[in-house]
Amino acid sequence: MLKPFYQEEMMEAGCDEAGRGCYAGPVYAAAVILPTDFFHPFLNDSKQLSTKQRDALRPVIEKEAIACAIASVSNEEIDQINILKASFKAMHLAIDKLKAVPQLLLIDGNRFIPYKKIPHQCFVKGDGRFASIAAASILAKTYRDEYMLRLHDNFPHYGWKNNKGYGTAIHRDAIAVHGLCKHHRKSFNLLPQQSVLY
Repeated sequence: MLKPFYQEEMMEAGCDEAGRGCYAGPVYAAAVILPTDFFHPFLNDSKQLSTKQRDALRPVIEKEAIACAIASVSNEEIDQINILKASFKAMHLAIDKLKAVPQLLLIDGNRFIPYKKIPHQCFVKGDGRFASIAAASILAKTYRDEYMLRLHDNFPHYGWKNNKGYGTAIHRDAIAVHGLCKHHRKSFNLLPQQSVLY
């Protein structure tokens, strides 16, 4: 059962990312401020939901949230600054875009780079504990999945329509045959000798 909030004194924003472990594409993040009385029976960690459930929840979250925002960091920048820093940067960018200023950040995970002077709390598997983090996980996941579906049209052999850039057997086999494309994260050392297909 998700908790509606961590504490009652300050306005909270839940933050989560999607795509951190992928071989290709950007990392996405979302920040969500929910009303303390928000409830939806399907709301949960995005990984526990079906695509249909996530897609149904997204407009509900966007309509009911006090504020919500999505941001991304490209695969090129991931290669420059590393995926951990890129994940934090995506969260910072999402918080930047919120139309209300949170007083406390609830972060999914065990580490975070502080955002300005706003205090934060990290929660391992926080997307399965707090409603705002779960909502952020759904927004980040659905927006990233949409982006990877668009990329799939030009690079169908990698199977991004189904794997969304994760390292499935089909994706790994396609990399072995076709090499890497401009959307792959070169810093992940996906091939011993990486060739780039544009």
